[in-house]
Amino acid sequence: MSVGPRVLDNGSLQIRTRLIIPAEEIDLRVTTSGGPGGQHANRSLTRVVASFHVGRSLVLNDFDRELLEDRVGSVVRASSSRFRSQGQNKSVALEHLAEKIADALTLQPARRASKPTRASKIRRVDEKKARSRVKEQRRRPSED
Repeated sequence: MSVGPRVLDNGSLQIRTRLIIPAEEIDLRVTTSGGPGGQHANRSLTRVVASFHVGRSLVLNDFDRELLEDRVGSVVRASSSRFRSQGQNKSVALEHLAEKIADALTLQPARRASKPTRASKIRRVDEKKARSRVKEQRRRPSED
């Protein structure tokens, strides 16, 4: 059974069953939220920015490291300033960071080209003929 991305109790990120990014590899920075809200928003350090430096990671293998750098760059960031609580914003920022990393590491199956069925070709031609007849009815009658 596959485990989705989640934040563990110790602050580590579990991306997949066998890929856990330790809390030591995640940089957390707190700032003021800014925007409307008066003195509280301008003075309280509630906005949290979580950063993960792909190149410095010791837990990523070469394939995952290259895939992450190609898809999201050398640093993956997520932030939250939705709540007035720094703790809640930290949880949300870490969840977003885990989701970003998991999405970037997910491989899409190769698309196989397919051909339209014979019945769908016939339906398409029939619809085109019917539409042509409708448009033909709009024309002025010809004087033969």
